[in-house]
This record gives sequence, C-alpha cells and structure tokens, in this order.
Amino acid sequence: MIPTYSTTIRRKEMDAVLTCMVDEKIGPGELNGKLIQQIKDFIKCDGAAALRSPSIALKYALQALGFEIGKKVMISALAPAWQFQTLVSMGYEPLVLDVDESTGVVSPQIVEDGMKSGGSLIVLHETEGIVPDVQAIMRLGIPVIEDISQSAGASVALKDDDGTDTGERAQAGTFGVFTIIGLEERDVITAGGGAILIAPGRREWVVLKHILENVPVTDLLPDINCALGWVQVKEYPRNEAARKELFSVYQRACMTGRHKMFARESDEGSTASCFPLVLNSSFKDVRQYTSKKDIEIQLAYEGSVIAMDDSLSEKCIHAKSLFLRCVHFPLYPRLTHAECAKIVKVLGSLP
Repeated sequence: MIPTYSTTIRRKEMDAVLTCMVDEKIGPGELNGKLIQQIKDFIKCDGAAALRSPSIALKYALQALGFEIGKKVMISALAPAWQFQTLVSMGYEPLVLDVDESTGVVSPQIVEDGMKSGGSLIVLHETEGIVPDVQAIMRLGIPVIEDISQSAGASVALKDDDGTDTGERAQAGTFGVFTIIGLEERDVITAGGGAILIAPGRREWVVLKHILENVPVTDLLPDINCALGWVQVKEYPRNEAARKELFSVYQRACMTGRHKMFARESDEGSTASCFPLVLNSSFKDVRQYTSKKDIEIQLAYEGSVIAMDDSLSEKCIHAKSLFLRCVHFPLYPRLTHAECAKIVKVLGSLP
C-alpha cells in the first residue's frame, strides 16, 4: 500500500540529528540559532524565533500585537483546529469564516464580511499551498498573522492599487505583521514538530524580541528538532522541485476526469505541499477503488476547524463541502517511478 503521507528524510537529515545526539546537546542551544538564521535567509525577515509548537507561536504573536482579550479573531473554517483551540484558551473569540470553493482559502470579500461581524484581526492560513489575495486583504486595514505552514516558499505577484501587475514578486510570509511556519510532520518543512515565528519588519521584531527575552526554555525548539529543520530548509528547493514535477504529472492525468482541482497560480505562485482533489463522487467509493489499487488516500481536512465543529456547517457551506469531498493523494519525493506511474493511472480512471 502506498501511504498518503511520508516525510522526506534523507541521509543529510539523519546525519544532522545523529550528530546532535552524539554531542549530547539536544535541548535548545546553538542549532536553534542556526535554524533561525537559515529561516531569515529563506524568508528575508528581520527576526524570528524557533518555538515548540504553532500554538505557542500564535500566543506570542498575539502578545506582541497587544491584541485585547475577548476580541474576535477571524480564522478559516479549513484552518487546522489548533488555531481555534489556542484562541479559545487565550480568551479570544474565534470568528470562523467560510472559504472560496474554487481555492479553499478566504477571499478579501469574505474577510470584509467577517469584519462587519466584529472581526478585527485574521490568522491567514494558506491552505494546500495556495496563497490568497493577501495584498487586497492587507488593504482592509486589519492586522494579519500569516500561517505559511503549507505555503512556505511560494511568492505573490505584486500589484498596484488599481490591479496593475508591477512585475515584481514578494514571498508568502512577508505581508503579515507576524508569520507562523509550522514544522509539524505534514507541513511543507518539518522538524518533527515545532514552529518558527517570524517578524518580517524591524519595528515588529523589536517588540517581539523584547517579549522573547523572558521566554521559558520549555517554549523554545530543542536542538534535536532544529537539526532536522535546518537541513530541511536547506533542502527545500530540491524537495519542492521534485514535488512540483509530480504535481504537474498528476494534474495532467486529472484534466480529462470528472473530479476538480483547486484554482492556483502555477510555478512559484503556490507550493506543491500535497495533491488535493475535489471529488464529484462518493469518497467511500473512491477510497474503495484506490485501496484495491494499493493506494491510500485521506480526507484533506480531517484536522480542520470545520471537522471539529459540525455546528459550523450551515454558516460555512463551502468549507463543509470541501471537508467531505476533498482528498489527498500521495505526493512526496521518495515515491518510486513505478509508484508514480500507478498513481497517475488511477487518477485518470477514478470512478
């Protein structure tokens, strides 16, 4: 059976982690700083911190913003459930937004409607590696915390206020007041767990740095995770190139089928963190068919906000539909040619 997910761990990652273990320096230390520097070179930001989880990163981002407890924070219904849970635990009121059915991410209009319902900050999750119209969302004038756990490495074509393309691009993660890169097992870059909290601008970094001066050591990412994350960031171009090559082959296989793919900008405009397919038939039937072919598929949004709270179904109809119909097919660099050929054949013949 070809599993849906598989972390790409090569000899370089193994050697880095093993060296860390041999040196018996596995807690937060020198490699934490090396990972931060690697991320700063990768994203081009003023400052960053390597922390033990995305929820801890969100906590410090909200503290640095001085965001008032009790206020409404907007999140996508397809964002990971930890966002909802973290906000509630901190005393904020999550305002869950529906998504654009063609992309799976929130649109500027959806965010603007959320603002009319009291939302005054958004945690912008760039689901499935697809970057929303972040410039238009920024123009709405509210603080934005970007979550680029699935879109790290993507970039956005910059436009003037009238919509004219400037010919320049900016990286995902450089728009928000703060940015979170999850380093969990299924994120586009993994350290086996943890997150990077980024301050793209100097002014934001000064505030965040002051807060982090008193951070408990238990909130910092241990070196044993940093060793893996450091190599993963270095190897990102190689891994992403392999994923995109596979993604392109899968995409062609699906073009004549009855199932849909998300609308996304090609090339560097999105990442190939996974291969999502929106089914036009029963998930049960499709899973049964792929299982017979020894290919495992899984629902794409099993751990999302909408999966956790069924009461959102009426309010977030597009997200609910995508939760029930969108699946992930295996997409990772260590797939063999024979396995890829099998997946492509199945994609072209799905019921």
